[in-house]
Amino acid sequence: MIQGFKEFITRGNVVDLAVAVVIGSAFTAVVTSIVDGIINPLIAAIFGQPNLTSVGNFSIGEGQFSIGLVLDAVFTFLTVAAAIYFLIVMPLNKLAERRKKDEPAPDEAVSPTEIELLTEIRDALKSREQ
Repeated sequence: MIQGFKEFITRGNVVDLAVAVVIGSAFTAVVTSIVDGIINPLIAAIFGQPNLTSVGNFSIGEGQFSIGLVLDAVFTFLTVAAAIYFLIVMPLNKLAERRKKDEPAPDEAVSPTEIELLTEIRDALKSREQ
């Protein structure tokens, strides 16, 4: 049972997932500070509200609707996704491309004429041994 757990925990995808969760949590704090320190003051300057959650609120009867709440969630998601893509994914893809360029090209496949020649040589050697 312990061996199975050890194999599960040391698989590459489990470790990658754990790293992704930790980096995602840390990165969320960075994006949140950017939104709170830069984006929300811009929204306050444009819309006169401290953030998007206060924009587009209305009520019908007893129901309170908040378009700004939805806009804020979408904006936060897009900001986090863009930041992760441009600061993590894109540089790692470029690094992988560079590493791939440095790797030697795989050997070319043996052409049928080479195979035929090798077969003839093999057959000639067999007939000589007999």
